[in-house]
Amino acid sequence: MDGEPCWLDAEEMRAWRAYVVGKAVLDAQLNRDLQECHQLALGDYELLVRLSEAPCGQARMSTLADQVASSKSRISHQISRMEKAGLVRRQECPGDRRGVFAVLTPHGANVLRSAAPTHVRGVRDNLVDLLSAQERLVLTEVFERVHRHLRKPAVGNQPDPDC
Repeated sequence: MDGEPCWLDAEEMRAWRAYVVGKAVLDAQLNRDLQECHQLALGDYELLVRLSEAPCGQARMSTLADQVASSKSRISHQISRMEKAGLVRRQECPGDRRGVFAVLTPHGANVLRSAAPTHVRGVRDNLVDLLSAQERLVLTEVFERVHRHLRKPAVGNQPDPDC
């Protein structure tokens, strides 16, 4: 990384800034919709979704961190907050004293079921329906490539034999 950087030209800068600002305002709108209608943060919604898709409604904290591109520390604080709200609970991993599962509670599942239509409507109205089928394909291919470039794909949740 020595020497002069390869500066972005005007077209590259326009693309970069469009992404940065577009992602920020989209996330803010999706968060605002969930907060106003369900008193639920977008980040909490995403963890509830991940847990609902996981075997037995539970996932290791480290797996959740990988899935949402967050640190283990941040996920731990977020899960603590969600635990106080009754959305999730922690459970030790059988056979691994260091491992901890986050487990979706029945209340968390109900909140997710209630909030999902609001979130999907927001995603559709503010992104998906603004794109053609070809643009959606390009968007998918671009960010899958970025993901592969920057990190190994997150290991999916493996069924827990103790469920």
